[in-house]
Amino acid sequence: MIRLRWANLQKAVEAENYALAAELRDEINKLEAESLAASANALVYENIQYAFRLGQKGRHKVFVYSGVICGMDPVCCISSSLRESACIDKLTRGSNHPFYQVLVDVHVDPDLLVAYVPEENLLAPDGPNKGRFDHPYLSFLFYGMDGAGDYIPIKQLREKYNRPRHEVPPIDEDA
Repeated sequence: MIRLRWANLQKAVEAENYALAAELRDEINKLEAESLAASANALVYENIQYAFRLGQKGRHKVFVYSGVICGMDPVCCISSSLRESACIDKLTRGSNHPFYQVLVDVHVDPDLLVAYVPEENLLAPDGPNKGRFDHPYLSFLFYGMDGAGDYIPIKQLREKYNRPRHEVPPIDEDA
């Protein structure tokens, strides 16, 4: 797009249409500034530090259901109408911090399969949690449970979010 604008600018200068050349110059400057800003934002999001991992178990601070992280966004990515209804702007950090897609334990809430939860509303377990957790998507998204009771995400899920494999080996209780 910028290259095309540069070609048009060159033609306008050659034709001595300086008014058009000035408009094109300003448009090119605006496009370059937007491109630079988008690149800076992408770099920030690429290097964001998440407090939770794919497959990690957690508990919602407010609604107290347990869940497993199956996706993550660097900032809130839901529509403005859903943000309003969920009161996202009333959160301490608003919509500008990580949000997670969380599989909800069907024994806790059979009507809520996946929740979109802000990082500030998630609590990590204090220690290993190998307790019961059931969800119809577990076998599609995870290989199984690791030694800490968290789930091991499949390769496609890790690649989608560019996250490394994390697995706690089983603890040998006979040692």
